[in-house]
Amino acid sequence: MAKPYPAELVRRLTLRDGTRVVLRPIRPEDRQIEKEFVQKLSDESKYFRFMSALRELNDAMLSRFTQIDYDREMALIAVVCENALETEIGVARYVVSDGGTSCEFAVAVADAWQHRGVGSILLCNLIDAARAHGLQTMEGMVMAANNKMLGLMSALRFSIRSEPGNSSIKLVTKQLDAPGDASVGVSDSSAADVN
Repeated sequence: MAKPYPAELVRRLTLRDGTRVVLRPIRPEDRQIEKEFVQKLSDESKYFRFMSALRELNDAMLSRFTQIDYDREMALIAVVCENALETEIGVARYVVSDGGTSCEFAVAVADAWQHRGVGSILLCNLIDAARAHGLQTMEGMVMAANNKMLGLMSALRFSIRSEPGNSSIKLVTKQLDAPGDASVGVSDSSAADVN
């Protein structure tokens, strides 16, 4: 039986500039805003997120990204509401690895929303969700040229190392059960201005 929608992860936040943002798990009915979000990313942002020259998400990818098994993966989106319409401004997701104790993550923030705290909020909440799910390690791959993301990884205390034999990729890892690292969440009023 599929795990129900995790409504307990919904957050209403205010960025430092006063913008109200809703952070919530993605739903199947988010296909259109997910599609528009990726279409509007700059070529550089698409390349940093997908590590390829992707133009837009095809139908299979849209289904894969919006119809998720909340027991094996999580995708949190940040949305703003204008004229009763939601616009996706960022997404962070993890997929549980085969062993069941670690996960691989990815994050993307709309170009116009970078440097406003959206990436920090998404990742901190994703880390909290992974930890609550019992996961011990979060890991990912970041393009070595993606200085903004590597800065965020450093700020969130991920270890960063080069991938053996590939200097264009950095491997980033965070131990979720590390002592003294119980709280990495960003409060509603102090959204870090990192990404």
